[in-house]
Amino acid sequence: MGHNVAQKLIATHLLSGDMTAGQEIALRIDQTLIQDATGTLVMLELEALDLDRAHTEVSVQYVDHNLLQTDSKNAEDHTFLRSACHRFGLWYSKPGNGVSHPTHMQRFGIPGKTLVGSDSHTPAAGSLGMLAIGLGGIDAAMAIAGEPVYLRMPDIWGVRLTGELPAWVSAKDVILEMLRRHGVKGGVNRIIEYHGPGLAQLTAMDRHVIANMGAELGATTTVFPADDQVRDFLRAERREHDFVELLADADATYDVSDEIDLSSLEPLIALPSSPGNVVAVREVAGRQVDQVVVGSSANPGLRDFAVVAAIVSGR
Repeated sequence: MGHNVAQKLIATHLLSGDMTAGQEIALRIDQTLIQDATGTLVMLELEALDLDRAHTEVSVQYVDHNLLQTDSKNAEDHTFLRSACHRFGLWYSKPGNGVSHPTHMQRFGIPGKTLVGSDSHTPAAGSLGMLAIGLGGIDAAMAIAGEPVYLRMPDIWGVRLTGELPAWVSAKDVILEMLRRHGVKGGVNRIIEYHGPGLAQLTAMDRHVIANMGAELGATTTVFPADDQVRDFLRAERREHDFVELLADADATYDVSDEIDLSSLEPLIALPSSPGNVVAVREVAGRQVDQVVVGSSANPGLRDFAVVAAIVSGR
């Protein structure tokens, strides 16, 4: 029987256990991602472990959360983080370099690799065909020290995409449709894997949006195949040499199956105060809006700003 993408990623990093749902497995970790809100504790944990140097292939400390300098505390934290990166051999991404998840995709993401991050949206890297899991700071510290990550083998939830996105419908509406159907706990103890002909039109950054917000479903992580869209993305970043094709086998199966016809989607919106409270935009059209924030780890592309510009053009 063939393997799906998630099974291939796990099989190539499996140190102990077997791929039976519910069984404990240990995984070798290639990369780690830390953000500044959790990074200070991670660095202190590395000191407590008496670590010499990072044992991962790539570890990066991003400063992208606590950027507002109302006093000296954040600046002091950033200075400490930079010195700790020098001490332990981590990359340091200074304030203003960008949000960790899309920046990691651009600079360090490699298909076929594993990533652990001390941030819940670390699964965004699944858009490149990585197995990326958000865990606690101590888990990230242990991974940096070369220790495996232990977890219960999740069910693999295959979501087949067909059709094409209509005008004014984006990748964000795909994940909002998943939340509309399944709520914020629908992905618990599951890895979501998207497949099918509908993938062909979803760019790597489209997939980033979907994989990022898999965390809102409670999923362990989300994975996409590493296909031509991923190759195009890495080529644009001048990193085509990092591309490795990673596709599900033709006879791959899934523990749970679902299907979304992209052609049937319409613009969706999550209302307060839960990402699972999803309705069609037309249902709230005309409601007064007092404040809008554009930009997050789940919508980092120029397209998001272009859409807003088109909406307010001439007003």
